[in-house]
Amino acid sequence: MELSQIKMFKVVAEQGSIARASELLHCVPSNITNRIKLLESELEVELFIRTGRGLVISASGAIFLGYANDILAMCDEARRALQPDSPPSGVLKLGAIESSATGRLPALLSKYNAGCPAVRMQLSTGTWPELVTQVVDHRLDGAIIACRAEQADLECMEIYQEALVVIASAAAESSTGPAVTQGQTWFMWPAGCPYRQALEHWMHQNAVSAPITDIASYGTILGCVAAGAGMSLVPAGVFEQFKGIGNIRAHALDGLAPVQNYFISNRKSGVHRARDAFVQLIKEQLHHG
Repeated sequence: MELSQIKMFKVVAEQGSIARASELLHCVPSNITNRIKLLESELEVELFIRTGRGLVISASGAIFLGYANDILAMCDEARRALQPDSPPSGVLKLGAIESSATGRLPALLSKYNAGCPAVRMQLSTGTWPELVTQVVDHRLDGAIIACRAEQADLECMEIYQEALVVIASAAAESSTGPAVTQGQTWFMWPAGCPYRQALEHWMHQNAVSAPITDIASYGTILGCVAAGAGMSLVPAGVFEQFKGIGNIRAHALDGLAPVQNYFISNRKSGVHRARDAFVQLIKEQLHHG
């Protein structure tokens, strides 16, 4: 079944005559007749009742005409959606590391939804290697990660630097130097997390050590900290989102640099107006590079 056959059928049904349809379609009548017969053969029904004076649409043809109108209307809509001046539409599949999804993205997604109501967004979280793989495999249209992706197929755009803060219970003593680690357990995301790597690098530079407990949830990490069980190093944006739970405070560490975050997309994915609109919003709201 081809779109040209469906269009021929629609015009013949509306005109009630192959001769008149051939004039409108600029096609010889015999070609239209053969294409309609092939369509009837594929559908295994008669779409028209042949009479001496022309064609009358059959009951099956009337049913198919409804679907034909919908199919052709959808094709017209698809063509309009692909025009350069058309508003973004369709599905936008985004990924983000948990810290960005928690701290930075909620306000950004709210602005995007207001500006692009025809886009249906799907957001998933994961570790940066998982997100990189999904963008390379075209399972995601783009993702926010906290390390530079070096794969040849990826565009990697700097978007913002995430300041890191130590969080502790309100009762704990604060320090901006190595003394902060004394007698403390640290709750951090598992190995591979860029923020954990930043903490481990800082500890190495300052010749200190402390036990680190793996927890893959910021909600759980902050709950443990609020209960006085230990400390954590988190993005400032995450602290801002969660500080309302109470009994936690934040302070900086001397010599700890912020971590660069990136938006990655696949170079081979072609034009994607919904993604491009999201990238433009990122540049307006978050881009500090």
